[in-house]
Amino acid sequence: MTLFNKDGDAVAYIDDDNETIFLWDGTPVAYLDNENLYGFNGKHLGWYENGIIWNHNGEKCGFNRESLPVFAKFEPFKSYKKFKPFKSFKEFVPFKPYKSSSISTINLEDFLKLGER
Repeated sequence: MTLFNKDGDAVAYIDDDNETIFLWDGTPVAYLDNENLYGFNGKHLGWYENGIIWNHNGEKCGFNRESLPVFAKFEPFKSYKKFKPFKSFKEFVPFKPYKSSSISTINLEDFLKLGER
């Protein structure tokens, strides 16, 4: 499943295992644990609910095609997947904030890279 930024650019995708999130260059940057989004460094990044990635401020950071508020742009070819790093111990999940209609100012790729080792 492709993940888009606020401008409709394809930035990342959820692998067929419905868990690992890769950037288009094949770099694994995060993974899903139910609705929780974690980096491989163990950092809790946010939540993935109803096709939307939410950050800790309750802002929207990324979208699947169905939840995207703009038209989706062309999806480039995917590069070969790089090896997934080992998962660090997970941070405790913070309380969910109230959801906002705001879209985060941080780019989806930069947001996902917060979880890199």
